[in-house]
Amino acid sequence: MRTLLLPDRVIRDIVSMREVIKAVEEAFREKALGRVQMPAKTYLFYDKLGDLRVMPCYMQASKISTVKVVNSHPGNRGKGLPTVMAIILLIDPETGFPKSIMGGTWVTGMRTGAAGAVAAKYLARRNSRIAAFVGAGAQARMQLRGLLEVMNQLEEIRVFDVRPEARESFTRFLEENHPGRLSAIQASSVKDAVKDADIIVTTTPSRKPIVSDEWVPDGVHFNCIGADAPGKQELDPRILKRASKIVVDDLEQAIHAGEVNVPVSLRILKRSDIYGELGEVVAGLKKGRESDDEITVFASTGLAIQDAVTANLVYEKAVEKGLGTPVEFVGLEGRQAMK
Repeated sequence: MRTLLLPDRVIRDIVSMREVIKAVEEAFREKALGRVQMPAKTYLFYDKLGDLRVMPCYMQASKISTVKVVNSHPGNRGKGLPTVMAIILLIDPETGFPKSIMGGTWVTGMRTGAAGAVAAKYLARRNSRIAAFVGAGAQARMQLRGLLEVMNQLEEIRVFDVRPEARESFTRFLEENHPGRLSAIQASSVKDAVKDADIIVTTTPSRKPIVSDEWVPDGVHFNCIGADAPGKQELDPRILKRASKIVVDDLEQAIHAGEVNVPVSLRILKRSDIYGELGEVVAGLKKGRESDDEITVFASTGLAIQDAVTANLVYEKAVEKGLGTPVEFVGLEGRQAMK
């Protein structure tokens, strides 16, 4: 038996965003139904340079298991490296055999964009026309791809980033990939971007609020993606206090590291103020949006189950297409060594 090596350059675009959304939605449902094992993320903090996370999981019903190692180093842009890089190990639960070692950067981007899409599907107004993006990096593009799969009435995309070149690049990406479908506006401030928006997507590494409560009308849905480690936050806590429904991907993880982590630690927000987990909404255990006036917030921290279903989908497609490099990591030498 051989382990299939799948670098990011090989698996890029091997699966569609629509396929990943379907898989991630099912993963959230399985979590809500109690059919997954997913220990909490383990963090290593490299002073103020960045952090490293280890994320294992086992999905019992589908017999999928993975371990991901992923970093977040905001300063990498200046070094010619991605802010987020990852490696995923796909394991056969029956034997423990490493079926694949694959680049996880593309998988991480896709599954995070898919989670935002699933949240918008259940929590945003169905007639949403304007989406605002605060932060215009790689993940903003993934969030855009996901939204366009589930929100068919979007007409206008606004974007703000402190880097003008990022705003311009995001706009070019939109125009090249969706010509004529949407109007693209480069906002000069966060306020200008979010004003009267139906959906607001935040994908920054901020450690202080950047979206103020007074800019936000009733009925908005937020996908808060950037706050994925302790101390990070993007929203004015007053927005969270106004929200009808704060939905997280995982309650314990979100309290530790998601958009709610700072307000909870400062006792501005209580644990009981969090409505529930996205999986509960997907599984029908709790209701999604119930009126056009609700402010809804999805706080994403990123779950190992999202990686697992996406990595398994990539592996199956790669085998089908004959992609990757088989390597004998576990062979005769390994069996002899264990005797």
